[in-house]
Amino acid sequence: MRTTSKALTLLTMAILAFPAFADTAPQMSGMPRLAIGGYDTVAYFSAGRAVPGTLEYQTIWHGARWQFASKEDLDLFTSNPEKYAAQYDGQCAMGVAVGNGHKATVDPEAFTIVGGKLYINHTKYWTTVWRKNEAENISRADKNWSMVKDTPEPTE
Repeated sequence: MRTTSKALTLLTMAILAFPAFADTAPQMSGMPRLAIGGYDTVAYFSAGRAVPGTLEYQTIWHGARWQFASKEDLDLFTSNPEKYAAQYDGQCAMGVAVGNGHKATVDPEAFTIVGGKLYINHTKYWTTVWRKNEAENISRADKNWSMVKDTPEPTE
């Protein structure tokens, strides 16, 4: 029993000391929100898929923390963030497009690149809906974003 208790204590300390070993990026109170759940926004373009970023390579842009899988991706982003950043500061593109728009969390695997721009959605289902009428959804979301961007962040 004593060995198990020590092992659990050591494991807890390791996770706190080395948050990169945890399954999800840590919430850092007082820090800007984590864009795209910590996934590398440059990798969507270079690798064509969702790639987790790391705490080692991150920057703050538009009030959010953006993480990257490599220094090269971080450097590409910082040299031209508008080219690589997910639209709507990484908020759910469909959420911004619907009605008057709203912010919603995203699934980093639920993405589309249209016209060289990255759009991420809450779920893969909403990406499927988004793709059925991309041009109209983009037009509505672009119009709504000016009203939505300063609203409170979603909690779930």
